[in-house]
Amino acid sequence: MHLHVTQTVVRCLLSFFQPDKDDSSLKPPSFIQLFQPSLLGRSCPPSSRCPGGNMRLLSLALLFFLLAFYTPLCLFPSVDCSRLCPPQCICYEHADLVDCRERGFQHVPRGLPHATWLLELGGNNLSQIGTGAFAGLWSLRVLGLANNQIQELQPQAFFPLSFLEKLDLSWNQLTSLPVDFSASLSALRELRLEHNKLLHISGYRYLSVSEGTQVLQLSNNNISYIENDALAPLYSLAVLALEGNNLHHLKFKTLISLHTSATHIQLSGNPWSCDCDLHRVFSKILHVRHLHIDDYSNVTCQDPPQLAGASLAWVDSQLCIAETATVLVITFTVLVTVVAAMVMAERNRKRN
Repeated sequence: MHLHVTQTVVRCLLSFFQPDKDDSSLKPPSFIQLFQPSLLGRSCPPSSRCPGGNMRLLSLALLFFLLAFYTPLCLFPSVDCSRLCPPQCICYEHADLVDCRERGFQHVPRGLPHATWLLELGGNNLSQIGTGAFAGLWSLRVLGLANNQIQELQPQAFFPLSFLEKLDLSWNQLTSLPVDFSASLSALRELRLEHNKLLHISGYRYLSVSEGTQVLQLSNNNISYIENDALAPLYSLAVLALEGNNLHHLKFKTLISLHTSATHIQLSGNPWSCDCDLHRVFSKILHVRHLHIDDYSNVTCQDPPQLAGASLAWVDSQLCIAETATVLVITFTVLVTVVAAMVMAERNRKRN
């Protein structure tokens, strides 16, 4: 808009130097010629028609003012605002890539090219992402924020990144996500949150992930609980990584709520309490066609102590033996008691 205004003013200023319609032999001076001494002095070149002194000086003064005011905003056609680059970053103009890794940034740098497609800010000292930190980066598709010290994501931190497809927040110190985390991330397909401090997934409101997310990386957090319907809205989820957390138990409803065509799940590296209930859960999951536990052979027990380190796949068939035996003993005892009672009742009837 500013460029259009400036060009319009320049054309108006040049119109003062246009020759009369009936004088085709005279040519107006070029934009550069306006600043030549012959036009800045009292005399005019014979081949050009100059306005009166006062009008000429006023016009040139206005032109100088506009140029001085708008030049920092990159208004000339020869300068592209989208090619600005923060001093400590490397901007690859032809690829629209910006590399700001390991530059000691404590805040998201300003002056990033508007046409940026990939922005890498990993390995800095960011502790939070403020509201509108990426304003103006409408073309951004990939954003890397790994290996920082991020503890907080303020409301609308990722506004207006409506075309962002991959967001890497791994190796930070996040304990939760803001409610509006995915409000503007409608195109998000891959979210990496591994190696943070997330404690639980107690519902979609807590997780606040875009419904179209295909890859959700949550490994190596402190997640100990997942609510039954927390994953239900993720109808496109193809990969769910939960290895290396603090899961002891898992409910079948938590994973069966995923209505996807196929979801690959990683669950190893958790301190599983291997009992008959856990055996039943995994047995059911393994028989669900669209759910695939990729690392089932590496799922190991922590409790009970006698099974510590044992593979769940190896001991799962034995976990319910004791329970089954107990049930059989109780059933047999009840049956014997009932039969004995019936026999005693029949004897008493005959005696009478």
